[in-house]
Amino acid sequence: MLKITVVEEQHRRRVLVEGKLIAPWAAELTSAYQTARTDLQDRELIVDLRSLTAVSAEGEAVLLQLMREKAKLLCGVYMKEVVRQLARKTGGDHGDR
Repeated sequence: MLKITVVEEQHRRRVLVEGKLIAPWAAELTSAYQTARTDLQDRELIVDLRSLTAVSAEGEAVLLQLMREKAKLLCGVYMKEVVRQLARKTGGDHGDR
């Protein structure tokens, strides 16, 4: 199961992602991110991945796309390692928090 919540704050908008980023739900993150990017009104957009518990190949593909779009990712221990491995696969470096 995957839960995506958009949290509106004064200086930022957070896309909070919880659960398992696996098929068939992985595409939902892409959709939620694209929607959240609109009308930010000078706020920062952050994708909060700290509550993810699993990532499938489809989920990795979505994360790679977010990385290519220079999305700001907020990661816990598990997701930092996943993002590092994805960055190595693509030969890039992503400055996650």
